[in-house]
Amino acid sequence: MRSWTKGPAKSPVTEADVAVDVFLHQRLLELAPAYGWLSEETRDSTDRLTRSRVWIVDPIDGTRSFIAGGADWSISAALVEDGRPIAAALYVPVSQELFVARLGGGARLNGRPIRAGDRTDPAGARMAGPKQGYPAVTRLMEQAGATERVRSLALRIARVAEGALDAAFASAGGNDWDLAAAALLVGEAGGRLTTHAGAGLVFNRPKPVHGALVASGAALHGPLLARLADIGAPPTPPG
Repeated sequence: MRSWTKGPAKSPVTEADVAVDVFLHQRLLELAPAYGWLSEETRDSTDRLTRSRVWIVDPIDGTRSFIAGGADWSISAALVEDGRPIAAALYVPVSQELFVARLGGGARLNGRPIRAGDRTDPAGARMAGPKQGYPAVTRLMEQAGATERVRSLALRIARVAEGALDAAFASAGGNDWDLAAAALLVGEAGGRLTTHAGAGLVFNRPKPVHGALVASGAALHGPLLARLADIGAPPTPPG
């Protein structure tokens, strides 16, 4: 399969990324032609900013894992209304897991309801974060002593929604397409996804990029933010 890189970060892209993007663009806009569109693999247009409802899609989140034959990659799609996700689906092809959520309707995995965990103490919590982040998160994960690797950011947060992870971290620079579906999944599962200051996320802004983030069950979120504040603040979010 042909692959190449894009952007200053030399992010990998494959023919599969593009094929999935084309497929989802066709199918989703057939359902609702008046909705806007934002995808990692489609050239961005300011037209989406004029639409109340926007599809936000990542055709393959975790492309490096996909290329390497790993299991931790996913396909993510969300419908956002006035900056807030109202419907989401995340599919993990290798394990055939389908996460879905609807605003006010809860979250499900392969048809069964899921809930984020109720742990309150960061010590011993199961955590996953970026391989290279910033010292506060690295130290917190080292102190917890129960860390995992999930290369797809969307899947990393979905694992919090199902209770397989207690917490997940994202370094600054995550995009709407990485986060929109996962944000609704974890929220509808009783968890939280916020900045280190505890602020929620707004989607479909002119620059769809976010700062450093924390996802966890609701009971653990406050203790995590407090612990991170004690260790040290994250870097300044991009532009």
